[in-house]
Amino acid sequence: MSDTPDSAVRTYTEQHRTAFLDDLADWLRIPSVSAQPEHDGDVRRSAEWLSAKLKETGFPVTEIWETPGAPAVFAHWPSDDPDAPTVLVYGHHDVQPAAREDGWDTEPFEPVIRDGRMYGRGAADDKGQVFFHTLGVRAHLATTGRTAPAVNLKLLIEGEEESGSPNFRALVEERAERLTADAVIVSDTGMWDESTPTVCTGMRGLAECEIELYGPEQDIHSGSFGGAVPNPATAVARLVAALHDADGRVTIPGFYDGVAELTDTERALFAELPFDEATWLRTAKSRAASGEAGHSTLERIWARPTAEVNGIGGGYQGAGSKTIIPSSALVKISFRLVAGQDPDRIQDVVRAWAEARIPAGVGHRITFAPATRPCLTPLDHPALQALARAMGRAFGQKILFTREGGSGPAADLQDVLGAPVLFLGISVPSDGWHAPNEKVELDLLFKGVETTAHLWGELAAALR
Repeated sequence: MSDTPDSAVRTYTEQHRTAFLDDLADWLRIPSVSAQPEHDGDVRRSAEWLSAKLKETGFPVTEIWETPGAPAVFAHWPSDDPDAPTVLVYGHHDVQPAAREDGWDTEPFEPVIRDGRMYGRGAADDKGQVFFHTLGVRAHLATTGRTAPAVNLKLLIEGEEESGSPNFRALVEERAERLTADAVIVSDTGMWDESTPTVCTGMRGLAECEIELYGPEQDIHSGSFGGAVPNPATAVARLVAALHDADGRVTIPGFYDGVAELTDTERALFAELPFDEATWLRTAKSRAASGEAGHSTLERIWARPTAEVNGIGGGYQGAGSKTIIPSSALVKISFRLVAGQDPDRIQDVVRAWAEARIPAGVGHRITFAPATRPCLTPLDHPALQALARAMGRAFGQKILFTREGGSGPAADLQDVLGAPVLFLGISVPSDGWHAPNEKVELDLLFKGVETTAHLWGELAAALR
């Protein structure tokens, strides 16, 4: 267990609360919008601000790492203990676009504190959750008498996450020796809700494809040629219809090969969460739940692979009728992948399945976007248990476990570095990521500070 006293950490955190929030507000005032070229200078200014602040915090090594796009920030604080494990913290300093006319009550880059919340773009996603590590490590040192963290502590804070992290994997591969770690902490995530602290244990991966089918060299008259030549729109419709069986399972042979099935323990932990399907459906703007038979809604979106039609088209789409056989049609499909599935293998089986169903006389082109691998840390992993203990000490209650249905760069870190990925986030659904009036709950933000103050000692003991 960590040798950081719980009450001492809380006292230290409270003593430094005002200065911490002032610094965070300064950082939020920098409009580091990576998606808009006119803010390129601001993204660089954000990186420089963070690098300087990490140096002020005590990190002896702080560097700005260039990429073909926006810069990342790297920091390293070696432990005094030669046997200490190494932990890498990931986050991002770029933010989503924001303007007052989008519906903000106040200027998005002029943060304000109101009713125990700080409002401003990046308050939760992700500057607030990156920044709590600075006060957390200081609390860790001050309350234990250490001069360096209990672990070799590294930070990698990228500047292009909100633009899809186009250069992130290449950066990690290029700098892999500097980034080597025994565990990775991702602080770009959240909890179930304000009263239910949770730790995410994994994220699904993603593979995307577009299937284009070609029939006649041009649109032709359906009266003169219909029923006598192949129709690419019909072929696309048949592909889509064949994608799932009556139980909602994907029919592509080999699609489920290697899938890590849920254990009874994992199912029971999901069931402990205060999930209300009616509320969830209202959020989803959907009339009914659906999906693979034999699995709950949470299991479907967190732990089962899926195939979803994202778009389908071909032929005449205007008002009235145009009696043709279209020359082409297409379908866009995305596959959410879970632990045990290999995106390269998925591409192979999808291609083979589609090509076997394309009728004679129809040409085709099947293209895949770059894939994201799934990541999952087993519940019994000592690093995950250490994180749950640290968070439990900060919150004073039992920590539950979740997964994420989406994808992110965390999988690249796990894939390249070969280290378990742990998710430490204190944001809640009401924080409004990417939306007007983004905010962070200040009480939860400081619970993040306390968690990290306990975490380094917990991980030092767990990973020896």
